[in-house]
Amino acid sequence: MKEKDLNDFLPDKNSSYFRQLNNSETNIIISKKDVVDQIKKVMDPEIPVNLYDLGLIYKIDIDKHNNVLIDMTLTNPNCPVAGTMPKNVGLSIEKINYISSVKVNLVWYPKWNKNMMSEEAKLALDIF
Repeated sequence: MKEKDLNDFLPDKNSSYFRQLNNSETNIIISKKDVVDQIKKVMDPEIPVNLYDLGLIYKIDIDKHNNVLIDMTLTNPNCPVAGTMPKNVGLSIEKINYISSVKVNLVWYPKWNKNMMSEEAKLALDIF
């Protein structure tokens, strides 16, 4: 029987999500707004604010074939949902018509801080 070490109990900090879809034959290009609108439907499980307004989405790239690449972080690297949040973001983006692929990377730099939150999120959480 394998002896357990500390890493067996920590969330997966190298988590990412990737899915290839069969929508590469289109001339319609999705917009960043389409992606942001879907991400705003994903709520933090501990804070009643969506991930985009929390400032957890660092990068949104969309190429001419509608391949979407997202870099995101979490409020805390020890977050118990570290392994599931990239998948939740990816699943929300897959709902957009004409997506060819979606990849969501969990990154830890720069370190998240409350100044990255939108004004709406700060107001909702009474953070000034």
